[in-house]
Amino acid sequence: MSNSGKLAGILLIAAGVVGAVIAAAWLLSGIAGEQLTTSGAILGFALALIIVVPLIGAGIYLTVRGQSEAQELETVRKERRILEMVQAQGKVGIADVALELRATRDQVKAWIYDLVGKGLFSGYINWNEGILYSRQASQLKTNKCPNCGGQVELAGKGVVRCPFCGTEIFLS
Repeated sequence: MSNSGKLAGILLIAAGVVGAVIAAAWLLSGIAGEQLTTSGAILGFALALIIVVPLIGAGIYLTVRGQSEAQELETVRKERRILEMVQAQGKVGIADVALELRATRDQVKAWIYDLVGKGLFSGYINWNEGILYSRQASQLKTNKCPNCGGQVELAGKGVVRCPFCGTEIFLS
């Protein structure tokens, strides 16, 4: 809906502005031709506003909502691309992901945590080496780090961390 929402919003704003201009021109021509009194013109303009203001308001709402949805869709597209990269290669460098997605390391980290939170990714990441690994959840049901063999500790919901090498393991 993002593109259609933005387009509908722009069309509603344009319709509201055109309606306001037409109403104002008509009312001013009535005053100039002495066919309409000033109080009648004010009443006419107030009635025109009853139609124009909701059109413009709805247009602004749809435009803003369309832009927001477009940003959300872009984030989903980038998260999907991360999953595709990891599934295809088994492991992928964070720098490679950031370059391909034209993003910062922090954005990539946020997207990875979002995927983990949604239950779409399980694997582990070594932040020191900057490598994201795909693993089956059954292989990760252990208390040992897959990178260095050290004892891992619970770091959050679905996340365990190795205090020795900094590897974070995402469980689903």
